[in-house]
Amino acid sequence: MSVERQLKEQFAENLEIVDALLADGSEPDAEYTIEHHFSATNFDRLEKAAVDAFKLGFEVNDAEEMELEDGSIIFCFDAIAKHKLEVPLLDKACEQLIQLAAKQKVDYDGWGTYFVGDEVEGDEEDDEFEYDEFEDDEYEDDNDSDDKFH
Repeated sequence: MSVERQLKEQFAENLEIVDALLADGSEPDAEYTIEHHFSATNFDRLEKAAVDAFKLGFEVNDAEEMELEDGSIIFCFDAIAKHKLEVPLLDKACEQLIQLAAKQKVDYDGWGTYFVGDEVEGDEEDDEFEYDEFEDDEYEDDNDSDDKFH
């Protein structure tokens, strides 16, 4: 897919995801942790992409090795930013990162974040447990499937 087409689709999905989160009651003025996902079969290319993302101001986590359903191995990392859930900020970051991915010949696999809202009464004493328990409620763009929210 061309970079231009990928950007156009990503921008539309950014708006869709933000609208869905806010419609579900997520806090509009909160600071969100946005995780932009990258993957590649070539570790050296992925490492160069991680360095480039860091130079752009993103926090970069350690690369992980994953085995796919077909038995093949890929490497992945997240480029992390913290900011308000605003479409122009997401569009700018996605444009930078999609172009970075094209330059380094790795895959940009979209972004994800977590719902930010009122905590359920009685769950306040153990935030770490709450995070782990609800980790699967991540709203995420996944360019490889029609299911927009995971």
